[in-house]
Amino acid sequence: MRLYSAFFRRFARAILFFAMPLLLTAPLLSAQTPLKGVLDLSDRPADPFQDAKGKIVVLLFVRTDCPISNRYAPEIKELSTRYKAHAVFFLVYPIKTETNEQIRSHLSEFGYHLRAIRDSDSVLVQESQVKVTPEAAVFSADRRLLYHGRIDDWYQDFGRSRQAPTTHELSDAIAAAIAGKLPTLPTMPAVGCYLPEKR
Repeated sequence: MRLYSAFFRRFARAILFFAMPLLLTAPLLSAQTPLKGVLDLSDRPADPFQDAKGKIVVLLFVRTDCPISNRYAPEIKELSTRYKAHAVFFLVYPIKTETNEQIRSHLSEFGYHLRAIRDSDSVLVQESQVKVTPEAAVFSADRRLLYHGRIDDWYQDFGRSRQAPTTHELSDAIAAAIAGKLPTLPTMPAVGCYLPEKR
């Protein structure tokens, strides 16, 4: 009996010796796996969470043909400049039929200098819980979704807007995240062009 016990103890130690490096590196390998279906405009795998390198991640979901998205271009650019020291902004194009050439033309037309990525498989759409464009999602440096929803309350309904917004939910959420706090509002419905449901 003692012989068997000693054998099994040695066997267990051997298994742990060889398995431990794999166990320790498993999370690291997983974190480095690119998001499936998320590509840059050169059709290379893209991962905004890795590219942010420990900063807050702000995803702005837009599309080339949405008039509300396009009207928000100045505000998106202003926010990305204001918070660039603490947050990394990405324009996310979730419409499968939009080509890289259309997106490049859109970036040029509206003066965007943000990194643009395509989410044709709706991976980021689902993780961010967004439904329309424009809509934003704010993630902590450790990839927790802190806020998703409208940029502000400029639009009350499709085709009906105020002269100027009276609330600034996205800016408030980013400021809270920078301060290490949770946003007062974790979500707020957005007004814009609905995204097609993933089938």
